[in-house]
Amino acid sequence: MSNTEFDAKNLRRALSQFPTGVTVITTTDTDGNPVGVTASSFNSVSMDPALILWSIDKGANSLSAFQESKYFAVNVLASDQVATSNNFASRGTDKFANAQYSLGLGNAPILEHYAAQFECKTWAVYDGGDHLILVGEVIEYRHNDIAAPLVFARGSYAISTQHPEMIKPAETDNKDNDTDFVNDYLLYLLRETYQRFSADLYPKLNQACDVTPEEWRILARMTSAPTIKVNKLIDMVMQPEDSLRETIAWMVAKELISYLDHETLQATEQGKKIAEQMKAIALNEERQLLEQLSKEQTQHLKASLKAIINKL
Repeated sequence: MSNTEFDAKNLRRALSQFPTGVTVITTTDTDGNPVGVTASSFNSVSMDPALILWSIDKGANSLSAFQESKYFAVNVLASDQVATSNNFASRGTDKFANAQYSLGLGNAPILEHYAAQFECKTWAVYDGGDHLILVGEVIEYRHNDIAAPLVFARGSYAISTQHPEMIKPAETDNKDNDTDFVNDYLLYLLRETYQRFSADLYPKLNQACDVTPEEWRILARMTSAPTIKVNKLIDMVMQPEDSLRETIAWMVAKELISYLDHETLQATEQGKKIAEQMKAIALNEERQLLEQLSKEQTQHLKASLKAIINKL
């Protein structure tokens, strides 16, 4: 056993810099009841034989079901399945009550919607500290190339997109690129604007206010709602409850927010001050970005974007 001591929360924060996919692992218990948990520890092990692995907390209620089962299924979630991830990450609820699924190998539930699925026979179970590592042999698999996978990074849900460097329009001698497809395509323009704007904004927020993007999203919401329920923040900031509460714990330690009760947060005076400081920085960055447009053009731009969002 290592003698090295780490701050567990800080270590998890460091590990969260490595993005992963999001899966729901399913099986049945000894009574034939469906069991499912959300996990981001899924990984490929071998192609010959085809092996994958994932790990489960030894304190999980479903531990014995996965330990004793001969089969399990890995449902890789699509980007529109945040609610599914949150559902299977919750405790004390009937996770399958509203889930659409059928039964696969060994009666392990397989979700109807997915980015990919792997039906596995348990190959081996290893001790892994406070987790068990389960290795499965892939017996059946399928994938949906149309569905973009759900991503988890820095404690928040994200989406997988092509890096902007991969879709930059080729440089030409013609300075007028308005007729170039990529350079004139809405999705590229929106993505490029977001990438450039956030790349400038987030470091300035961190330098001036010592906040991460995750903390910024919470405080930004609390500028207009100084008191808010944790369950309302979950969907607003795109974090599952466990990760959100870790972020909240950091912010409580920094005296930015506090608990009124286990389910209710309020911004502290220091938090309100920082939130207003961040708001001023963000608005100033926006002002500089839009200063080449008239007031009418800015209003039209925002109204048009809101109209597009409402139609999507």
